[in-house]
Amino acid sequence: MSEKIKIRPSEKKDFDEIWRIFKSVIASGNTYVNRAETTKDEARAKWENKNAKTFVAEIDEKIVGVSLLKPNYVDRGSHVANASYIVDENLRGAGIGKALALHSISTAKELGYKAMQFNFVVSTNVAAVNLWKSVGFKIIGTIPKGFNHKDSGYVDAFVMFREL
Repeated sequence: MSEKIKIRPSEKKDFDEIWRIFKSVIASGNTYVNRAETTKDEARAKWENKNAKTFVAEIDEKIVGVSLLKPNYVDRGSHVANASYIVDENLRGAGIGKALALHSISTAKELGYKAMQFNFVVSTNVAAVNLWKSVGFKIIGTIPKGFNHKDSGYVDAFVMFREL
């Protein structure tokens, strides 16, 4: 299916679909730190951040995933990129996350970033951990009981990193 995935910069008109996917992801309470009650305006502030580049993945012109690429920190830490990803819950495992990851790695390199870091990958999100490892990320740290999982209670979170 990944050959059908088109990734492009997001546009203002895309936000309702981004919101649809994000709302579903945060409702599960098992992968994102955002509370289920996050408002549409709060989500818009994240995904339409002026310091970030947001991309949408489409299949047959339907938005099925989103990535956000930004500096991990300001000033002397701005050479390290950070990214966020969400995929339509009905299409997980179809290669969308990997396509978005590879796209963000390539884009980060083009933008002059020297590395990428994920500050908070929930340890029980095995699919994400394995995906990030498959594209060159390594676990460089663990935040013990850093995430309050909806079903499992407090679980570890990982810091993952790769050079570009």
